[in-house]
Amino acid sequence: MEPLVAYLHYLAIVLIAGFLVGEMVVCRPSLEPAHVRLLPRLDIVFFAGALLALATGLLRVFYYAKGVGFYLPNPFFVVKMALYLAIALLSIKPTVSFLRWRRQLAESGALPPPAEITTARRLIHIEVALLALMPLMAVLMARGIGR
Repeated sequence: MEPLVAYLHYLAIVLIAGFLVGEMVVCRPSLEPAHVRLLPRLDIVFFAGALLALATGLLRVFYYAKGVGFYLPNPFFVVKMALYLAIALLSIKPTVSFLRWRRQLAESGALPPPAEITTARRLIHIEVALLALMPLMAVLMARGIGR
């Protein structure tokens, strides 16, 4: 079972990265109606990947891999979890915006204002940058550095 949980964890990370980059590509100043409808769908898969990564990560910490005694005291594990939390919190505003934009498009045909698109895109860029640090934390943590 441990190899399956590890595989699902890595798969979830690939989903997160792929769909977050997809959001970054689609959410741009030249946003069209089709893009407004696509963004919430991309965001749902990003969210599902994040939940799968969390669930499988917790399984790995508490039941598989090296165990809770190895991970919890490691500062790189703490940083990795802080990065996950920061990404989750940063993703709230774009998610709310995507849903509002889709609703406004359906109700009035209005596209989002450029300033809102810029804000959402900036937050997504920050999320991607923070996500890029997570594998470094995982490698340091897995090698026992910081213990």
